[in-house]
Parts: sequence; structure tokens; C-alpha cells
Amino acid sequence: MKNFIEEVTWRGMLHDVMPGTEEHLMEQMRVAYVGIDPTADSLHIGHLVGVMLLKHFQLAGHKPLALVGGATGMIGDPSGKSNERNLLDETTLRHNQEAIKGQLSRFLDFTSAAPNAAELVNNYDWMKNFSFLDFIRDVGKHITVNYMMAKDSVKKRLSSEAAEGMSFTEFTYQLVQGYDFLHLYREKSCTLQMGGSDQWGNITTGTELVRRIASGKAYALTCPLITKADGTKFGKSEGGNIWLDSARTSPYKFYQYWLNTSDVDAEKYIKIFTFLSKEEIEDLTEKHKEAPHMRLLQKRLAEEITVMVHSADDLENAIKASNILFGNSTSDDLKQLDQATFLDVFEGVPQAEISRNEIEAGINIVDVLNEKTGFLKSNGEARRALTANSISVNREKITEEFVLSSKDLINNQFVLLQSGKKNYFVVRVV
Repeated sequence: MKNFIEEVTWRGMLHDVMPGTEEHLMEQMRVAYVGIDPTADSLHIGHLVGVMLLKHFQLAGHKPLALVGGATGMIGDPSGKSNERNLLDETTLRHNQEAIKGQLSRFLDFTSAAPNAAELVNNYDWMKNFSFLDFIRDVGKHITVNYMMAKDSVKKRLSSEAAEGMSFTEFTYQLVQGYDFLHLYREKSCTLQMGGSDQWGNITTGTELVRRIASGKAYALTCPLITKADGTKFGKSEGGNIWLDSARTSPYKFYQYWLNTSDVDAEKYIKIFTFLSKEEIEDLTEKHKEAPHMRLLQKRLAEEITVMVHSADDLENAIKASNILFGNSTSDDLKQLDQATFLDVFEGVPQAEISRNEIEAGINIVDVLNEKTGFLKSNGEARRALTANSISVNREKITEEFVLSSKDLINNQFVLLQSGKKNYFVVRVV
């Protein structure tokens, strides 16, 4: 067995661990789980720490369980929340579960014949036929209200600072999650639950149920909640969450998110979000410190995680797309971009619309630059810029004789105008 605790400790992925856990894991193959609430049909990068914990657990020779919380997702975890969440119906939860399994399979081995192959479980499967009376009789009587009230997630919501109180539904969340641990202990020999540091109270309720009801010994381990050095929230951009689903967050935007991390964050994230060895990371960190302007840490981090979540092809396309703004890209490179990536690359760049009929008939470039788009303020300015050889169409320099036509369209819809090195303008054909 590899030492799992040692591995996650040097990577900065350990916040709290119950005494005896390391010794327990070194004795033989063990089973651990991480819970994921299926509130969307995609994971976002906030989920990745838990997924990476499961992967390291599997690499250490142990068996990981990914628990999709079909039942707990119907309730909503109060941990770290100030308001009660919207509840989901079963059809939506099942759809989300299948989508999430597809994403998890990029990290975890679900298909091998090895004894430590990963499994996906859904707590709705064992909770759906559990009656309320049976639950409060068989589970609820073993945990006192005093014990439940002492949990941070409950105390914060009941404090005078909280705008709203806590519903009975949310109050029972820790019991339902605790029962999950008990069920997996009985049915899957699961002895460890892992999660974010805000989950410690819920996890230890589970270890308490295992002790009181099954007379067994179970363990808890949490990782730190990931933060950014500048105090802004990790995993968020101006457009919201950074999703693993390429339809929600394009591979280009995904790549850019990691590429734009600060030096301090990149040094921390490369340990958490890649499987590079300690030696590789230390060597890379030293080289980065010698030439920080090269952004070696950020580039390697962005490359590793984009390939892991998407693919090598997606990484290559993301790098090509990045070079369009900052490198020596060509008209051919531009034309290889799909529509979503093109719009992501030029997000925030001024745009104007020209009718397809006009483009098909051909428009003189001076008219395009001024009258049709307003990119340049006058025909005179347009002609001076053309004479100075500072105007490009789709990254190729042009002269005053140039006529814009259908053959110049990117994705049969866009034209990229450029004045000088940094002034861009997008023409959208309608």
C-alpha cells in the first residue's frame, strides 16, 4: 500500500483527519467515499478537490466510492449556506447523475477488474423506500438534538447574524448523510468518508452512527476549502462557475482560467490539481522563480488539467486560440476555431453586423472600416491606416483595394478586423 495520508499532506490537501486513520489505511485495502450533490448536470472545478482525493486514494491501492446524493440533493446541505436551496425532482437528479458519472470516469477507473475499481452509488436508491417513521425510529433515536445543535453548520444558521433560520428539512441533513456512511459501512465495508473542511460535522455524525448502531469504527478526513490569494472566490469567473462540461465552459476559457492564476496560487494549485510528482513540482517551482515572466507553473498547470478534464486536442486548440490574441497566428488558425471558441476569444471586443447580401456582393474595405462598422471614425482615417499598412483582415495585412466578400468569413459568419497590434473589431454577418 502507498501512504495516502503522506501523499495528500505534502500536496496541501489535508485539513483534518481522525486519529488512527493513517494506520488504518496502511493495514490493507480500504474503502472510502466522497459525496457529490447532483445539483447540476456537470461538475465544476470546486468539486475537483474531492475527485482528486478519490483518485489519489485509488492510486494508493484503495477502493473509491463516488456517492451522488440523489436523496441529500433533494434536501440541500446547509453547510456554508445562508439560504435554503431549491429542491430538485427525481428525473432531473437521475439525468444529472449520469452526466456526472461520465465526467468522473475521466479521473476514476470504474471499469477494470481490479478489486479497487471505483463505484458510483446514489443514496436515493437506499433512501427512497425508507419511511419517515422507520427513519426517526431506527436512526434518529441514536443521535441527540444537543449533538446536532453543536455542529457549526447548524449553529451558524441559528445565530443572530443569519437572516433566516433553518428548516427541519435542512436540520435533518446531517442525519441523512450520517446514515449514508452507516449504509456504506454495512454494504460496502466503507470505513472512511472524505470531504471539504465544512463537511467535518456531517462526516463525524456518520462515524458516530457507525459506532452507536453498528458497533464499528469509521474515520473522517477533510481537505481545506480552496481559496485564492487575492481573496476572491476560487472556481468563479465573471461569467460564473468554471464547469467541466465543455458546453458550459469552453476548453479555451477553462485553459485561460488556470493560465491566469497568480504565482502564489499556481504554486499551490499544481500540487492539488495535477498528478505530477513532488520532484517534478519542486523542479518546476525553482525554474519558475528564476524566470517568473515565463509563467512556467501556470502553463504546466493549465496544460495538465485541460488534458485531464477535456483532451489533448482540446488543449492544442486552446493554445492556438490563446495565440490568436497574443502570438503570431495566421488566417488559417483563425478559421479553425469553432464558433463558441471564436466568441470566447473575442469576448468584449466591439462588434457590428453586416447583412449577408452585402458581403456576397462585396464591400470596399474603406466602407467596412468606417460607414458599415464605425471601427474607424472617418474614411480619411481608414485610408491613412491602410496606407500605413496597419489594417488586417483575419490577421492578414490588406491595402485600400481590398474588397470584403464571402470567402473571408470565419465559420461562414465572422470577420476579424484589426488596427495596429491591439485594436480588434468583430464583424458578424446576419
